[in-house]
Amino acid sequence: MSRNLSFRPDGRFTLMQFTDTHYIAGDPRSQRALDCVTEALETVKPDLVIHTGDILFGKPDLDSARDILMPLAQSGIPWAVALGNHDSQFGSTREEMFSMIRSLPGCVNLPPKEGVYGSSNDVITLSGSQGVERIFYLFDSMDAVILKGEEEIHCYDYIRHSQIGWYRAHSEKFASENGGAPVPSLAFFHIPLRELEEGLEAGAPLVGNNCEPPCPSRLNSGLCAQFRERQDVEAIVTGHDHDCDYVLNYGQIFYIYGRFSGCDTVYNHLGRSGVSEDKVSGCRLFTFKEGVPGFETCVRLQGGEIQQPLYLHANSIVKAG
Repeated sequence: MSRNLSFRPDGRFTLMQFTDTHYIAGDPRSQRALDCVTEALETVKPDLVIHTGDILFGKPDLDSARDILMPLAQSGIPWAVALGNHDSQFGSTREEMFSMIRSLPGCVNLPPKEGVYGSSNDVITLSGSQGVERIFYLFDSMDAVILKGEEEIHCYDYIRHSQIGWYRAHSEKFASENGGAPVPSLAFFHIPLRELEEGLEAGAPLVGNNCEPPCPSRLNSGLCAQFRERQDVEAIVTGHDHDCDYVLNYGQIFYIYGRFSGCDTVYNHLGRSGVSEDKVSGCRLFTFKEGVPGFETCVRLQGGEIQQPLYLHANSIVKAG
């Protein structure tokens, strides 16, 4: 399955993001996640799928991940994962889990990179007639970390310097091949960055459901600063916080939450109109058009309802359509 992708003959390309499926094999509470994934794939038929982690939430962990990813494996659509914090907490190591995932049909993730922290760091390209037009970076935001000092601090992990160096090397290479100009890119990973909190505190423009505080790492390794310096990453796309599915425009970068794609094995409260009793899972869609700057995005609820149809470009959020 190719990881160097192209636009459709009509010049369009659709990327589907699932996140936080939290599947447990044999647990009837998981059915809603399986139904959500299957229905979205069969109806939309995207050109690429990226799952931004917390694929599973219990033992047997390899079977749980395999079961919820099987609709992707059987779809004939290229797909990839950026592992979440829970994906290596139920028996298998992160390397073992990632190896099993990579063995499934259609998965375009490459093996872990030697000397780069984590497993699911990856690069996928989208090309038009004039060459590479879009780059999709996947980062492994890992699980948790204990910071040593006067007191031990337990917190979510953070994007490490080896990952930042890996990203910069690719970013510089693509720019060099593009006459020195940055190639527009999106970054996908599970745990959001601290800059998202800063944007909320600053009252930055926001569209969508903001129904819980973000839970980033307590450390900031400077990934966002590198994105700003390289001027290529337009959007950071994450999951992790189940009751959020918004787009935030802050510091010349869009911070985007996927729609919770999971079930009732974990907390989730988003319905059709924010927090409500009619919990509805879904996915987020991204549409790119050949030769056209920016991109469209929306939330698709299970059953087909579209929310937040937006066009994002040049530091502005505009209603699409």
